[in-house]
Amino acid sequence: MSAYGTRSMAWGLATAACAGIWLVGTGLRPVTPPMPTAAQAFSDSAGPKSTRTPAGPAAGAKAGPAPLAASAPVRLRIPRIGVDAPMTGLGLTRDGRLAAPPRSDGNLAGWYEHGTTPGATGTAIVAGHVDTARGPAVFYNLGTLRKGDRIEITRRDGRTALFSVDAVEVYKNSAFPDHKVYAAANRPELRVITCGGGFSHRTGYEGNVVTYAHLTGSRP
Repeated sequence: MSAYGTRSMAWGLATAACAGIWLVGTGLRPVTPPMPTAAQAFSDSAGPKSTRTPAGPAAGAKAGPAPLAASAPVRLRIPRIGVDAPMTGLGLTRDGRLAAPPRSDGNLAGWYEHGTTPGATGTAIVAGHVDTARGPAVFYNLGTLRKGDRIEITRRDGRTALFSVDAVEVYKNSAFPDHKVYAAANRPELRVITCGGGFSHRTGYEGNVVTYAHLTGSRP
């Protein structure tokens, strides 16, 4: 994916998928979603090692699970936060931004269907709303995930790809790290993205929460 493509996708997620805000009381106080703690971030700023220049396997290193063949995802489960959602394909808008899932269904996750399918080698991208006008949406509690939490994605071929969370980070729109989030990986990786990073009544959500995960196995 080109640098232009990744930057466009980043800004698309920071705007199109962040339009809704759940208001209570008089409508003046936003109920903002929980944000990840510093303990759930990567231990250094470089991000996932699989997106860096490969240095070769270390002696005695255990090989990861075999990548899965390409197959579209149909359902996403994140047990810790109670997510059990159908999935839909997402493309790009006319201005090159990643389209958001329909606002009419808050319990719907989307995946970038022109990129890597979850479980295959590379970086698969999943995005969804944090809230809608009706209340919390599918990824409202994404910021509460912890390292080691499980993410399950059932695919059209009948297999379920199993992922383990590596880190959860939050970024301001003005400092979204395109390469760190979207760079190609040399193993099956997953990014789950929603809105966060504070809220402005004038411009909406000011950033994105990004969950990084890698494939740990699969089941029929």
